[in-house]
Amino acid sequence: MTGLMGEETVAAQGPDPAAIASVIVAVQSAGIRLETPVETRTGGAGPTDAGMLWIEGFPVTVPTTPSSEYVLRSEDNGAQGLYRHGERLASVTGARRPRFYDRATADGTPYWKIALLHLDSLASTVVQACNYWNTADQCAFCGIGVSLDSGSTVARKTPEQLAEVAVAAKELDGAVDATLTTGSSVAPDRGARYVARCGRAVKDAAGLPVEIQFEPPRELGILDEVHGTGGADAVGIHVETFDPAVLARVAPGKARTGLDTYYRTWERAVALWGRGRVSTYVILGMGEDPDLTVEGCRRAVDIGVYPFVVPLRPVAGSLLADAAPPDAAYTDRVYQKVAAYMTERNMSSADAVAGCARCQACSALNAVQPLLQIGRRPGSAGSGS
Repeated sequence: MTGLMGEETVAAQGPDPAAIASVIVAVQSAGIRLETPVETRTGGAGPTDAGMLWIEGFPVTVPTTPSSEYVLRSEDNGAQGLYRHGERLASVTGARRPRFYDRATADGTPYWKIALLHLDSLASTVVQACNYWNTADQCAFCGIGVSLDSGSTVARKTPEQLAEVAVAAKELDGAVDATLTTGSSVAPDRGARYVARCGRAVKDAAGLPVEIQFEPPRELGILDEVHGTGGADAVGIHVETFDPAVLARVAPGKARTGLDTYYRTWERAVALWGRGRVSTYVILGMGEDPDLTVEGCRRAVDIGVYPFVVPLRPVAGSLLADAAPPDAAYTDRVYQKVAAYMTERNMSSADAVAGCARCQACSALNAVQPLLQIGRRPGSAGSGS
């Protein structure tokens, strides 16, 4: 990739972007061993059991693994570095504990039980329940019920609570957007209407761009209704895998919804929200056919959907808790093919505005597209250091 840039440009920007991309891909598979404290997230859904870092300015969530050969160490003057076999690979800025976590609502609910800060992005599961959970249809990779069982969250967040927390997260910790998701519902809207109400409350109170995430509604017209609330700048409608056999094995409920329904839903959503403002998670490392994966990502891009490709992050308490993350060489091959097509089709995270595709911390896809970067965010932007 450095061949696309002059040597003087690379030198001015610091470390070789291709080398940093390789490091990010590696640690998101192998994890890191901590020899210095860093803000982490444990349990539940989302970027779980992970450290939250900026690696050379790139936002990264990475598993924390005591046996990893990649080590995070303290350095002089409070700096941190990432090392492997004694060799320094990159500068790191670790996220600090957000200030708004120390506040509580009038009824005594801690703010951190309502929403969490993932580097610079506020995130909440507004309804911490799913009709698939504890049934034969449970998604094997998901841990939505784990946080609720542990008492680290509340079952249903109100729009008013989320608005209050969003204001504090923006003012105290520099949150730049909000991502609101929900477990799937048996209702025709699959929970989309309520998460849109919550999004509107956050936007009105804090002025943050918002992504809302939900399953394909049973009627496409519901998307028009949700869009009309003005509660979302972007939407995430997550297929998880483009391999039908794997989808049937790891997410039977989603498999019954069917890939064709996802494609139809994305088409309507793109018509409403715009190209690049609709995204879908694509998880690597569940036994999928990589050719089907790349083909599905290309079709999504052609529709206008951002395929947010991520390595499997085994969640404690989920059905895949004991699975191994995919090999870095495998994920890198898929990233390169998907990123190349996105570049060809002129799609980047700059279009996303809000949500996972804007944040990018759980994927290395943006790191392998250096010419389409919005710009590396300095660690100080959200680290408070």
